[in-house]
Amino acid sequence: MFSNLSEKLNNAFKRFRSKGKLTEADVKAGMREVKLALLEADVNFKVVKEFIKNVTDRAVGTEVLESLLPAQQIVKIVNEELISLMGEKNEKLTISPKPPTVVMMVGLQGSGKTTHSGKLAAYYKKQGKNPLLVACDVYRPAAVDQLKVVGSKINVPVFEQGLGDPVKIAEAGVKHATKNGYDMVFIDTAGRLHVDEVLMNELSAIKEKVSPTEIILVMDAMTGQDAVNVAESFNEKLDITGVLLSKLDGDTRGGAAISVRYVTGKPIKFVGTGEKLDALEPFHPERMASRILGMGDVLSLIEKAEQAYDEKQAAELERKLRENSFTLSDYLDQFKQIKKMGNMEDLLGMLPGVKPSQLKNAQIDEKSISHTEAIILSMTEREREHPDLINGSRKKRIAAGSGTTVEEVNKLLRQYDQTNKMMKQFTGQGKKLRNKKGKMKIPFSF
Repeated sequence: MFSNLSEKLNNAFKRFRSKGKLTEADVKAGMREVKLALLEADVNFKVVKEFIKNVTDRAVGTEVLESLLPAQQIVKIVNEELISLMGEKNEKLTISPKPPTVVMMVGLQGSGKTTHSGKLAAYYKKQGKNPLLVACDVYRPAAVDQLKVVGSKINVPVFEQGLGDPVKIAEAGVKHATKNGYDMVFIDTAGRLHVDEVLMNELSAIKEKVSPTEIILVMDAMTGQDAVNVAESFNEKLDITGVLLSKLDGDTRGGAAISVRYVTGKPIKFVGTGEKLDALEPFHPERMASRILGMGDVLSLIEKAEQAYDEKQAAELERKLRENSFTLSDYLDQFKQIKKMGNMEDLLGMLPGVKPSQLKNAQIDEKSISHTEAIILSMTEREREHPDLINGSRKKRIAAGSGTTVEEVNKLLRQYDQTNKMMKQFTGQGKKLRNKKGKMKIPFSF
């Protein structure tokens, strides 16, 4: 996501970093490169024009030209303008004071409405809500069945009446939710290959009947420049309340994420970051701007870690580290928690200073974690508790049982040993900190 844009923006910033003092001509030349980078990323040309004007106006003032570190000041200005362009802050779904909260999901065919209706239902179910999915896409083959499959995977019921009138189905679905105590309703509506009057009339009729709290436009982030036209059309006809960008994990140029708020005036509320039903994130403009400029996204990384780690396990791990009883079973638990956090390349991309080009060239072997699991699971319980027992013959047995080699078993044991030593040093430092500041909480070790 945004890898090409990030690279090109950083190349433009090099022009500024190579000079101690900047002139107005230097700033305008650098801004031309920024402008090209944004246009190539499919950012709408009106948005680019406004953005470049705002940055240039600020950059040619005393704020930058008389600064001791002009390059850093320009990056700061670009960062602030990007945040402003994408909406300043995260905006959540509005929850109706009188249940149910009705969320109408709209968009073109293939944008991901059905899947993301399920993702949102799963997201709010974790927040303690009791959601219901309503199947109103009666035209696309097997759309109702697809929603039922999604619902079964996240354990959320689906209200459907076959291939009847979608307006009546939506109305009946909301009544069913009110009667049966569901406090959130996600209506999966029909789409078309392109915006047409028949579709808009149907969506308008559903809106009139159910009075939705939110109308969320699901947009494919890979749509490019046409995303702006789609957003304008839906907003003009339905007065949408927000946008959900799907497929932001794909090979997208990212222009839609930067353009849509400016064009519609409506916030991006969520982004889809993968195919799994938990691959959904609230949209934070400041974090997205930070990623685009190669500054990382540590806050999102921390949130993923918090969702993945179990507090009881963390407390038990802290005890074992203090008592120097960290075993291979504990080592395996840490790898399992890493897998819960998601794709390794995405996680590394959230670290400050990690450039997209480095990730392109890095050979990240996601299978290595599976190999590690297989090796440890091929050991006996006693071997996991006492790795020093693992001699040559045991290594051969473990390698055969896990479908790996003795070399891979040796490598794992070395990594475990190094981690164990590092953790002992960490807990030693932790004791010093604890003496000064009281109890210290140790998260998982990777």
